[in-house]
Amino acid sequence: MTDAEREQHAAALRGLLYLACPDAPATAIADTAEAIARHTSEAPRAPVPQAAHLNHPKPSSGLDPLDLTGADLGDADLTDTDLRRAQLGDAYLRFVDLTGARLTGADLSGAKLTGARLTGAKLNGAKLTNADLRRADLRDADLHFVDLTSAKLTDADLTDAKLIGAYLLFVDLTGAMLSGADLTDADLRRADLRDADLTDADLHSADLTGAKLSDANLTDANLTDADLRRADLKTASGVALPMGAKWDAHTHWPAYLVPLVAEESDEVLPGVYRVRGEPAPDRTPTVPV
Repeated sequence: MTDAEREQHAAALRGLLYLACPDAPATAIADTAEAIARHTSEAPRAPVPQAAHLNHPKPSSGLDPLDLTGADLGDADLTDTDLRRAQLGDAYLRFVDLTGARLTGADLSGAKLTGARLTGAKLNGAKLTNADLRRADLRDADLHFVDLTSAKLTDADLTDAKLIGAYLLFVDLTGAMLSGADLTDADLRRADLRDADLTDADLHSADLTGAKLSDANLTDANLTDADLRRADLKTASGVALPMGAKWDAHTHWPAYLVPLVAEESDEVLPGVYRVRGEPAPDRTPTVPV
Protein backbone atom coordinates (compact mmCIF):
# COMPACT_ATOMS: atom_id res chain seq x y z
CA MET A 1 0.00 0.00 0.00
CA THR A 2 1.37 3.40 -0.96
CA ASP A 3 1.54 6.33 1.46
CA ALA A 4 -1.26 8.06 -0.46
CA GLU A 5 -3.48 4.97 -0.24
CA ARG A 6 -2.72 4.62 3.47
CA GLU A 7 -3.70 8.25 4.09
CA GLN A 8 -6.91 7.78 2.11
CA HIS A 9 -7.70 4.73 4.22
CA ALA A 10 -6.95 6.63 7.44
CA ALA A 11 -9.26 9.46 6.32
CA ALA A 12 -12.08 7.00 5.73
CA LEU A 13 -11.45 5.43 9.14
CA ARG A 14 -11.51 8.81 10.88
CA GLY A 15 -14.94 9.45 9.41
CA LEU A 16 -16.26 6.04 10.46
CA LEU A 17 -14.81 6.33 13.96
CA TYR A 18 -16.31 9.79 14.41
CA LEU A 19 -19.75 8.55 13.37
CA ALA A 20 -19.44 5.56 15.68
CA CYS A 21 -17.91 7.46 18.62
CA PRO A 22 -18.95 11.13 18.26
CA ASP A 23 -18.09 11.86 21.91
CA ALA A 24 -14.57 10.44 21.72
CA PRO A 25 -11.56 12.78 21.98
CA ALA A 26 -10.32 13.98 18.59
CA THR A 27 -6.80 12.73 19.29
CA ALA A 28 -8.13 9.24 20.08
CA ILE A 29 -10.03 9.12 16.78
CA ALA A 30 -6.99 10.27 14.79
CA ASP A 31 -4.54 7.97 16.58
CA THR A 32 -6.82 4.92 16.30
CA ALA A 33 -7.41 5.51 12.59
CA GLU A 34 -3.69 5.93 11.96
CA ALA A 35 -2.84 2.78 13.90
CA ILE A 36 -5.38 0.70 11.99
CA ALA A 37 -4.22 2.11 8.64
CA ARG A 38 -0.60 1.19 9.42
CA HIS A 39 -1.57 -2.47 9.84
CA THR A 40 -4.06 -2.76 6.99
CA SER A 41 -2.09 -5.48 5.22
CA GLU A 42 -1.93 -7.63 8.41
CA ALA A 43 -4.63 -9.93 9.71
CA PRO A 44 -6.05 -8.34 12.87
CA ARG A 45 -5.21 -10.27 16.06
CA ALA A 46 -6.46 -7.76 18.61
CA PRO A 47 -7.77 -4.21 18.78
CA VAL A 48 -5.09 -1.56 18.37
CA PRO A 49 -4.13 -0.15 21.82
CA GLN A 50 -5.14 3.35 20.76
CA ALA A 51 -8.78 2.24 20.52
CA ALA A 52 -8.97 2.11 24.32
CA HIS A 53 -8.83 5.92 24.39
CA LEU A 54 -12.07 6.21 22.41
CA ASN A 55 -13.96 5.77 25.67
CA HIS A 56 -12.16 8.66 27.35
CA PRO A 57 -14.07 11.94 27.82
CA LYS A 58 -13.35 14.92 25.67
CA PRO A 59 -11.16 17.64 27.21
CA SER A 60 -13.33 20.03 29.22
CA SER A 61 -11.51 22.98 27.62
CA GLY A 62 -13.11 22.17 24.27
CA LEU A 63 -9.74 22.71 22.57
CA ASP A 64 -9.81 19.38 20.78
CA PRO A 65 -10.44 20.05 17.09
CA LEU A 66 -11.26 17.01 15.00
CA ASP A 67 -9.19 16.03 11.99
CA LEU A 68 -11.70 14.73 9.45
CA THR A 69 -9.72 15.75 6.38
CA GLY A 70 -10.94 13.76 3.40
CA ALA A 71 -13.46 11.80 5.50
CA ASP A 72 -16.66 10.40 4.01
CA LEU A 73 -19.62 11.69 6.03
CA GLY A 74 -22.14 11.77 3.20
CA ASP A 75 -25.82 11.59 4.25
CA ALA A 76 -24.85 11.61 7.95
CA ASP A 77 -27.07 13.24 10.57
CA LEU A 78 -24.79 15.75 12.32
CA THR A 79 -27.56 17.99 13.62
CA ASP A 80 -26.38 20.37 16.39
CA THR A 81 -22.90 18.81 16.49
CA ASP A 82 -19.86 20.71 17.78
CA LEU A 83 -17.29 20.87 14.98
CA ARG A 84 -15.60 24.12 15.95
CA ARG A 85 -12.15 24.45 14.34
CA ALA A 86 -12.52 20.96 12.82
CA GLN A 87 -10.35 20.04 9.84
CA LEU A 88 -12.79 18.99 7.11
CA GLY A 89 -10.80 19.89 4.02
CA ASP A 90 -11.78 17.81 0.97
CA ALA A 91 -14.31 15.90 3.10
CA TYR A 92 -17.25 14.20 1.37
CA LEU A 93 -20.33 15.79 2.93
CA ARG A 94 -22.97 15.47 0.25
CA PHE A 95 -26.52 15.66 1.66
CA VAL A 96 -25.19 15.73 5.23
CA ASP A 97 -27.52 17.28 7.81
CA LEU A 98 -25.61 19.96 9.73
CA THR A 99 -28.65 21.89 10.90
CA GLY A 100 -27.66 24.05 13.86
CA ALA A 101 -24.11 22.67 13.86
CA ARG A 102 -21.27 24.75 15.30
CA LEU A 103 -18.54 25.07 12.68
CA THR A 104 -16.89 28.29 13.84
CA GLY A 105 -13.35 28.47 12.49
CA ALA A 106 -13.62 25.09 10.75
CA ASP A 107 -11.61 24.35 7.62
CA LEU A 108 -13.90 23.02 4.87
CA SER A 109 -11.66 23.93 1.94
CA GLY A 110 -12.57 21.86 -1.09
CA ALA A 111 -15.29 19.98 0.82
CA LYS A 112 -18.12 18.40 -1.18
CA LEU A 113 -21.30 19.79 0.38
CA THR A 114 -23.71 19.40 -2.52
CA GLY A 115 -27.27 19.38 -1.20
CA ALA A 116 -26.08 19.68 2.41
CA ARG A 117 -28.45 21.08 5.03
CA LEU A 118 -26.80 23.86 7.04
CA THR A 119 -29.89 25.71 8.22
CA GLY A 120 -28.98 27.92 11.18
CA ALA A 121 -25.43 26.56 11.30
CA LYS A 122 -22.68 28.68 12.86
CA LEU A 123 -19.92 29.03 10.28
CA ASN A 124 -18.46 32.38 11.30
CA GLY A 125 -14.78 32.56 10.41
CA ALA A 126 -14.87 29.19 8.62
CA LYS A 127 -12.80 28.49 5.52
CA LEU A 128 -14.78 27.18 2.55
CA THR A 129 -12.51 28.08 -0.35
CA ASN A 130 -13.27 25.99 -3.45
CA ALA A 131 -16.02 24.14 -1.56
CA ASP A 132 -18.92 22.67 -3.53
CA LEU A 133 -22.16 23.95 -1.97
CA ARG A 134 -24.44 23.61 -4.96
CA ARG A 135 -28.08 23.38 -3.90
CA ALA A 136 -27.06 23.55 -0.22
CA ASP A 137 -29.53 24.88 2.34
CA LEU A 138 -27.89 27.74 4.26
CA ARG A 139 -31.00 29.56 5.40
CA ASP A 140 -30.37 31.76 8.43
CA ALA A 141 -26.77 30.47 8.67
CA ASP A 142 -24.16 32.59 10.46
CA LEU A 143 -21.45 33.21 7.87
CA HIS A 144 -19.75 36.28 9.37
CA PHE A 145 -16.27 36.68 7.86
CA VAL A 146 -16.43 33.26 6.20
CA ASP A 147 -14.01 32.66 3.31
CA LEU A 148 -15.98 31.34 0.32
CA THR A 149 -13.45 32.33 -2.33
CA SER A 150 -14.09 30.40 -5.57
CA ALA A 151 -16.81 28.30 -3.91
CA LYS A 152 -19.71 26.89 -5.93
CA LEU A 153 -23.10 27.95 -4.56
CA THR A 154 -25.23 27.48 -7.65
CA ASP A 155 -28.93 27.30 -6.70
CA ALA A 156 -28.04 27.38 -2.99
CA ASP A 157 -30.56 28.82 -0.52
CA LEU A 158 -29.01 31.60 1.60
CA THR A 159 -32.26 33.27 2.60
CA ASP A 160 -31.67 35.51 5.65
CA ALA A 161 -28.07 34.28 5.93
CA LYS A 162 -25.60 36.55 7.72
CA LEU A 163 -22.63 37.17 5.42
CA ILE A 164 -21.26 40.34 7.00
CA GLY A 165 -17.65 40.86 5.96
CA ALA A 166 -17.59 37.55 4.08
CA TYR A 167 -14.99 36.85 1.40
CA LEU A 168 -16.87 35.86 -1.75
CA LEU A 169 -14.31 36.54 -4.46
CA PHE A 170 -14.96 34.60 -7.69
CA VAL A 171 -17.83 32.77 -6.00
CA ASP A 172 -20.50 31.16 -8.20
CA LEU A 173 -23.92 32.22 -6.88
CA THR A 174 -25.87 31.78 -10.10
CA GLY A 175 -29.52 31.16 -9.33
CA ALA A 176 -28.91 31.39 -5.59
CA MET A 177 -31.58 32.57 -3.14
CA LEU A 178 -30.21 35.52 -1.14
CA SER A 179 -33.45 37.17 -0.15
CA GLY A 180 -32.99 39.08 3.11
CA ALA A 181 -29.32 38.11 3.34
CA ASP A 182 -26.96 40.51 5.11
CA LEU A 183 -23.93 41.09 2.88
CA THR A 184 -22.74 44.29 4.54
CA ASP A 185 -19.03 44.88 3.78
CA ALA A 186 -18.85 41.58 1.89
CA ASP A 187 -16.13 41.14 -0.74
CA LEU A 188 -17.96 40.05 -3.92
CA ARG A 189 -15.33 41.00 -6.47
CA ARG A 190 -15.83 39.08 -9.71
CA ALA A 191 -18.70 37.13 -8.12
CA ASP A 192 -21.21 35.49 -10.45
CA LEU A 193 -24.70 36.48 -9.27
CA ARG A 194 -26.59 35.93 -12.51
CA ASP A 195 -30.25 35.01 -11.92
CA ALA A 196 -29.75 35.34 -8.15
CA ASP A 197 -32.62 36.52 -5.94
CA LEU A 198 -31.30 39.44 -3.86
CA THR A 199 -34.70 40.77 -2.81
CA ASP A 200 -34.33 42.80 0.42
CA ALA A 201 -30.63 41.86 0.63
CA ASP A 202 -28.33 44.29 2.44
CA LEU A 203 -25.28 45.03 0.28
CA HIS A 204 -24.28 48.20 2.12
CA SER A 205 -20.58 48.92 1.45
CA ALA A 206 -20.16 45.61 -0.37
CA ASP A 207 -17.43 45.37 -3.01
CA LEU A 208 -19.10 44.23 -6.23
CA THR A 209 -16.25 45.21 -8.55
CA GLY A 210 -16.57 43.18 -11.73
CA ALA A 211 -19.58 41.24 -10.41
CA LYS A 212 -22.04 39.67 -12.86
CA LEU A 213 -25.62 40.53 -11.94
CA SER A 214 -27.41 39.80 -15.19
CA ASP A 215 -31.08 38.96 -14.59
CA ALA A 216 -30.61 39.19 -10.81
CA ASN A 217 -33.56 40.44 -8.76
CA LEU A 218 -32.46 43.43 -6.66
CA THR A 219 -35.91 44.63 -5.61
CA ASP A 220 -35.57 46.56 -2.32
CA ALA A 221 -31.90 45.57 -2.05
CA ASN A 222 -29.64 48.06 -0.28
CA LEU A 223 -26.63 49.05 -2.43
CA THR A 224 -25.71 52.16 -0.44
CA ASP A 225 -21.95 52.88 -0.65
CA ALA A 226 -21.34 49.70 -2.67
CA ASP A 227 -18.45 49.52 -5.15
CA LEU A 228 -20.03 48.84 -8.56
CA ARG A 229 -17.06 49.50 -10.82
CA ARG A 230 -17.14 47.16 -13.83
CA ALA A 231 -20.29 45.50 -12.45
CA ASP A 232 -22.89 44.28 -14.94
CA LEU A 233 -26.41 45.27 -13.85
CA LYS A 234 -27.78 45.89 -17.32
CA THR A 235 -30.51 43.25 -17.20
CA ALA A 236 -30.96 43.15 -13.41
CA SER A 237 -34.43 44.00 -12.14
CA GLY A 238 -35.54 46.22 -9.29
CA VAL A 239 -32.33 48.27 -9.18
CA ALA A 240 -32.88 51.60 -7.40
CA LEU A 241 -30.49 54.55 -7.46
CA PRO A 242 -27.72 53.39 -5.06
CA MET A 243 -26.79 56.34 -2.86
CA GLY A 244 -23.05 56.71 -2.33
CA ALA A 245 -22.16 53.86 -4.69
CA LYS A 246 -18.98 54.05 -6.79
CA TRP A 247 -19.03 53.26 -10.50
CA ASP A 248 -17.03 53.81 -13.68
CA ALA A 249 -17.41 53.77 -17.45
CA HIS A 250 -17.38 49.97 -17.41
CA THR A 251 -20.38 49.71 -15.09
CA HIS A 252 -23.42 48.51 -17.03
CA TRP A 253 -26.64 50.01 -15.64
CA PRO A 254 -30.24 49.15 -16.51
CA ALA A 255 -31.37 51.47 -19.29
CA TYR A 256 -33.89 53.29 -17.09
CA LEU A 257 -31.15 54.26 -14.62
CA VAL A 258 -28.48 55.50 -17.04
CA PRO A 259 -29.58 59.16 -17.25
CA LEU A 260 -30.42 59.37 -13.55
CA VAL A 261 -27.07 57.93 -12.44
CA ALA A 262 -25.20 60.34 -14.70
CA GLU A 263 -27.16 63.30 -13.33
CA GLU A 264 -26.82 62.31 -9.68
CA SER A 265 -23.10 61.47 -9.66
CA ASP A 266 -19.84 63.36 -9.17
CA GLU A 267 -16.37 62.39 -10.37
CA VAL A 268 -14.30 61.60 -7.26
CA LEU A 269 -11.22 60.20 -8.99
CA PRO A 270 -10.20 60.19 -12.65
CA GLY A 271 -12.81 57.97 -14.30
CA VAL A 272 -14.46 57.04 -10.99
CA TYR A 273 -17.86 58.42 -10.00
CA ARG A 274 -19.94 58.36 -6.85
CA VAL A 275 -23.70 58.66 -6.64
CA ARG A 276 -24.60 61.52 -4.34
CA GLY A 277 -25.89 60.71 -0.91
CA GLU A 278 -29.14 62.58 -1.44
CA PRO A 279 -31.22 62.95 -4.60
CA ALA A 280 -30.87 66.25 -6.43
CA PRO A 281 -33.72 68.68 -5.81
CA ASP A 282 -36.67 68.62 -8.20
CA ARG A 283 -35.91 71.21 -10.88
CA THR A 284 -39.30 70.96 -12.54
CA PRO A 285 -40.67 74.53 -12.91
CA THR A 286 -43.59 75.27 -10.67
CA VAL A 287 -46.70 76.11 -12.63
CA PRO A 288 -48.86 78.71 -10.85
CA VAL A 289 -52.39 77.56 -10.20
